[in-house]
Amino acid sequence: MNTPAPSPWRPPRLSLRFVPVWQRNFLVWRKLALPSVLGNLADPVIYLFGLGFGIGMLVPDVGGMPYITFLAAGMVCYSTMNSASFEVLYSGFSRMHVQKTWDAILNAPVELDDVVFAELVWAASKALLSGAAILLVVVAFGFAEARYALWVLPLIFLAGLSFAALGLVMTALAPSYDFFMYYFTLFVTPMTLLSGVFFPLEQLPPALRLATDLLPLTHAVLIARPLLLGEVPHAVAAHLAVLAAYGIGAFWLALALLRRRLLK
Repeated sequence: MNTPAPSPWRPPRLSLRFVPVWQRNFLVWRKLALPSVLGNLADPVIYLFGLGFGIGMLVPDVGGMPYITFLAAGMVCYSTMNSASFEVLYSGFSRMHVQKTWDAILNAPVELDDVVFAELVWAASKALLSGAAILLVVVAFGFAEARYALWVLPLIFLAGLSFAALGLVMTALAPSYDFFMYYFTLFVTPMTLLSGVFFPLEQLPPALRLATDLLPLTHAVLIARPLLLGEVPHAVAAHLAVLAAYGIGAFWLALALLRRRLLK
């Protein structure tokens, strides 16, 4: 009697075996650590100073603060999202599909669940480095209150997990690198423009404002901005719950899709 194949939608089975896979990714990255950090830092810093001083000279204070101060929190979250997304999409797809690194790892006593979870945690770790770097710039130039800035670091890691999990779903579905342009064009870019990174959410029409409440970047910004202003965020538990829900739900979905793709 044939035993039925286990469902790809079964709950994740995680263990500490993900740690060596994480370490493997770290050791590879360490060879190019400096260019990687500088590359992740350059884009948000250019936005911060270019838009902050450029548009900031043309508009009055936003929410009672200089525009560059308003923009600072958005750039921290934007940097986190970009770093986590690029890692699981382009680098993760390379390891899974092009280089066949995952196939090699799975010849060891490691489950696919551990490999995928290692990719998730590694992407969040890189996002933490990227977000912390822009946070350091923001604090060093006096665009944020230093006393609450350290509380942004756990937020960066959680947001990194959420965006990495969403990116893993795309990696599981992607036939090639070109597929990722749809994700950035149809999801990441609109979310960046509508999540309070560049302008207050209150400026949006009411119907669109309701839609922004569903975006994970919105909740990251709503926590980060008050903290960088030296204030306690409102409804912080609800915002954290949304980010956690995205991370858990998207990871489970990505794992199920990868099981169907790789464990045939």
